[in-house]
Amino acid sequence: MSPGEIFVWEVLGTAVLILLGTGVVANHLLRNTNGHGGGPLFINVGWGFAVFTGASLAAPTGAHLNPAVTLGLAVAGKVSWGLVPVYVVAQLIGAIIGAMLCWATYKLQFDRHDAPQNTLGVFSTAPQIRGYAWNLVSEIIGTFVLLAFILFSPGYKAGTDGIPQFGNGALGYAAVAFVVLVIGTSLGGPTGYAINPARDLGPRIAYAFLMPIRGKGDADWAYSWVPVVGPLIGGTLAGLLYLALPAQ
Repeated sequence: MSPGEIFVWEVLGTAVLILLGTGVVANHLLRNTNGHGGGPLFINVGWGFAVFTGASLAAPTGAHLNPAVTLGLAVAGKVSWGLVPVYVVAQLIGAIIGAMLCWATYKLQFDRHDAPQNTLGVFSTAPQIRGYAWNLVSEIIGTFVLLAFILFSPGYKAGTDGIPQFGNGALGYAAVAFVVLVIGTSLGGPTGYAINPARDLGPRIAYAFLMPIRGKGDADWAYSWVPVVGPLIGGTLAGLLYLALPAQ
């Protein structure tokens, strides 16, 4: 597959992932929606199926949709380093597009929300207790679990150019969605489990652009490095573990 084709599929898949993922948070948080007050499980299930949908659409590229996944696969020797920038740039652009589509879908609800300055949570993650070192640890652990499953799953077979092939035993991309769901319910409490730099940074950038339109708010740039650096470290560690263990 050419770099151009990888770029297009990763933009599409990541945009759909973020549209549906941020969409379920908007449905829970904003007033005058059919899902208002749906709760954490409502959000976690929505994000899980958002991963399944976006990954299924981007299957031709292996559906990385996540710079940490791309980096982990590159460290493990399963994707060419020359393709890493293509994947990562596409993922970031797709995430920005997806977040803006979410805003457009809920435009009327954003306009009527009683505290528009407090809606960053629709787009990006934030810690329940701010402590950058431990917040970083939470993101590293969650992402490590995700990459460990992708790399070590019995149903996973390495493909070419980082394109994984999942057997029926792993339920295809649904299995990855289940892992994201359990990460959210089990490990997402401290930081909201970004486990994906593009998932957090792209929507945060979109939010910053949309603030003058839908109300002033703080994009919390002081925290923004944690959901970028943490997942990249977690993905790298999983890739290194894969290299360190006997042949898979």
